[in-house]
Amino acid sequence: MLRTVLITGGSGFLGINLVRKLREKGVEKIRVLDIADFDYPEKDAPWLEFTKGDVRDLAAVEKCVSGCDAVVNTAAALPLYSPEDIRTTEVDGIRNVLAAAKKFQVLRIVQISSTAVYGVPKKHPIYETDELIGVGPYGHAKIEAEAVCRDARKNDGQVVCVIRPKSFIGPERLGVFALFYDWAYTGHGFPMIGSGNNRYQLMDVEDLCDALWNSLTYPDAAVNSEFNIGAKEFTTMKEDYQAVLDRAGHGKKIRGLPVKPIVLILRVLEKLHLSPLYPWVYETASTDSFVSVEKAEKMLDFKPRFSNKDALIRNYDWYVAHLDEFKGKTGVSHRVPWKQGLLAVAKWFF
Repeated sequence: MLRTVLITGGSGFLGINLVRKLREKGVEKIRVLDIADFDYPEKDAPWLEFTKGDVRDLAAVEKCVSGCDAVVNTAAALPLYSPEDIRTTEVDGIRNVLAAAKKFQVLRIVQISSTAVYGVPKKHPIYETDELIGVGPYGHAKIEAEAVCRDARKNDGQVVCVIRPKSFIGPERLGVFALFYDWAYTGHGFPMIGSGNNRYQLMDVEDLCDALWNSLTYPDAAVNSEFNIGAKEFTTMKEDYQAVLDRAGHGKKIRGLPVKPIVLILRVLEKLHLSPLYPWVYETASTDSFVSVEKAEKMLDFKPRFSNKDALIRNYDWYVAHLDEFKGKTGVSHRVPWKQGLLAVAKWFF
């Protein structure tokens, strides 16, 4: 029975959804360590312990890990941060978590990695055994962090479950998806890099949290490995995203754009800090991108309930219902909309 669980990066989008999942499952005490405030309704609950601190600070990590039954490391510096912040948060962060877990004999660690570790592969589906080549500082940092986890398994006998989720969405998710939802809500179509006939797997955060619960509670032999996690049902990008435009009800359509010139323009805008889109978004948007979840189905009893369309619509409905709460706010995390830059001008052509 899990009595106390620490979530690093628990103030984020995944963090709050996981907090709620753990409480639903009966976890008595949930600790959160994050550099951002935990500003959700649960913040004053007697079962929630929040520590404002950095996962790169070993003393802060040790303070939070002591007395825990398990740790889920969701702390991450997203691709809009500097390469140095990304690397130190990912690599030094998990190294601190593992060191503290070893010191206080915490027997289960779950590391949130990413399918960015696979780069832009030419064959699909992608399996856990495929080559890790990464995309940008974020993808490379995730690869290095995974290597730290494997060393901990091999050298210290620690049980470390590494989860590689596809892009996940749902309640509380903003970030780059808020850009799309803004365009849909205000009656604009949406441009797509390429024809949109490629298959791009997403997933709902609820399905991810179910997988994380199993990774925390299943036997050591089942979880002590790497797992792809993603939706089971998905069609083409054009069809999946059109479902949101249909939900918005303005009669707008997805419009495909030529790949090479659009990618070139986005590269220039990114370098000039005039666009929030980073390479992992625009370099992969026109290609197939989907992973096999067979291993998670077999070892973790992973049974995703939401299709791409279900997840996108559920996230859009949450966005519309809570629009007044974050209107005018921007940032570089999934908790707030990203500043659109020149893309805010481009939307009027759609």
